[in-house]
Amino acid sequence: MTSADETNDPALTSWVQSAQDSDFPIQNLPLGIFSVGERRRRACVAIGDYVLDLVAIADLLDEKWQGDLGQPVLNSWLARGAGAQLQLRHRLMELLSDAKYRDDVEPELIGQTEVRMHLPCIVGDYTDFYVGIHHATNVGKQFRPDNPLLPNYKYVPIGYHGRASSVRVSGEPVIRPNGQRKAPDAEVPEYGPSRRLDYELELGIWIGEGNELGSPIPIVEAADHIAGYCLLNDWSARDIQAWEYQPLGPFLAKNFLTSVSPWVVTPQALAPFRKPMPPRATGDPQPLLYLDDAADRDSGALAIQLEATLMTEQMRGQGLAPHILSCGSADAAMYWSAAQIVAQHSSNGCNLQPGDLIGTGTLSTESDGGLGSLLEISRGGRRPIELPTGETRSFLEDGDEVTLRAWCEREGATRIGVGECVGRVVAVP
Repeated sequence: MTSADETNDPALTSWVQSAQDSDFPIQNLPLGIFSVGERRRRACVAIGDYVLDLVAIADLLDEKWQGDLGQPVLNSWLARGAGAQLQLRHRLMELLSDAKYRDDVEPELIGQTEVRMHLPCIVGDYTDFYVGIHHATNVGKQFRPDNPLLPNYKYVPIGYHGRASSVRVSGEPVIRPNGQRKAPDAEVPEYGPSRRLDYELELGIWIGEGNELGSPIPIVEAADHIAGYCLLNDWSARDIQAWEYQPLGPFLAKNFLTSVSPWVVTPQALAPFRKPMPPRATGDPQPLLYLDDAADRDSGALAIQLEATLMTEQMRGQGLAPHILSCGSADAAMYWSAAQIVAQHSSNGCNLQPGDLIGTGTLSTESDGGLGSLLEISRGGRRPIELPTGETRSFLEDGDEVTLRAWCEREGATRIGVGECVGRVVAVP
C-alpha cells in the first residue's frame, strides 16, 4: 500500500505560481493526454493553471521513458507499473520545484484553457461495480422495502461488464438514449427517448500493470496494479433499465455513455488521504480470505470529497450558480475498497490490462445530503427537487448539465483536486 513520502510534503512549493492554492499543486501532478494547435495528442501533467508537455521536455527525463511517454495514450506508460510512476513523479517534482530548471521547463507550460483534453487511455475493457452500500440499500428499498440488499452483497463485490467503446472524456454531450420502456400500468412496452435519465456519481480506477490470464492478483498486491483514479459518471436511463434488466442486468440503459474526468490522479498523490476501511456492522460477515488484507483494512479507504451540481437552461439564462445536488465522501460510501475490487475482478483468473477502467458504482452517503443519483434524491420520482428558478426535477431534462467534482483535504496535508466531469443532456438527433 502506497504511503506518503517527501513528494507529499506540504512545505514543497513550485516556481509555477498558480500551483499554490489550486486543484493541481506540485503534490498532485496527475497525468493526462492533451492536444493543442499542431501538437497532436501527447502526454502531460497538470500543474496549477497549466499543463506541462512531457514530450517537449523529453530530454530532461529518463531516456528509457521517452518511447512510452511519447505515445498518444498512456497505456504503455501505465504498463510499467508503480515503480516507474513514482520515479517520474520524483523527477517532475525536481523540475517544477528547483528554479534552476525554470528556463528549460517554463516554455513548455500551456494554459489549461487553451488545450483540449482527451481520454488518457485506450479503454480495452470497462467494468462497473456496485460497492456503494448506501446507494445499493436506497435503490433496494424502492423495490424490496423489507430486504433491500440481496444475500450476496456483503460477501462479494458485485459488478458487471460495461461497454468500453462509449467511454468519453468530460465535456462530451449526453445524447438522450432511445429504448424500450414499460409503464407499470401499461400492457406492452413502447419505444422512444428515455424519460428518466439519471447521472451516477462514481470514482473511476485506471489499471496499470496487468496480470496474465489464469493468474489472479492477490489482495496484498492489488493496490500496486492501480495506476490512478478519476471521476466517473455512468449515465443511466432508469425507465429503460427497469424493463430490460431482468434477468441479466444492465444493458442498453447503461451502455450509451460513460463520462470520465481527464486526469489520472496517482495513488502516491492520494497517499496522505488514506484512511481505515469503515468497520463492518455487527453481524456482517468478514471478507473471505482472498479479499482480506490487514494493510487494506488499515488504509484502504480514500477520503475523497465528492460533489454533484446541476445547471439548467433556465438557470444559465438567469446567470444563477449551479444547484448542489449532493456532497459526500468516498470513504463513507464504499463497502469494498479499490484493492478488493481489483482482487475480485481477477480472482477467477480474468486478465486485467493497462488502461482498463473500473467504476466503483454510485457513491452515496448515509445522509440525504450525499446521495449520488436523482433516483435516490427524488425517491424514484415521487419527491421532485425544487430549483432556485422554481423548476422541479425528478430526472434530467434536455439542456441540463451535471458537473461532478472531487478533492482531498485534511489538516497537515496539501489540498489536491481530482478534477471535474461534465456532461450536458441534448435531445435525440
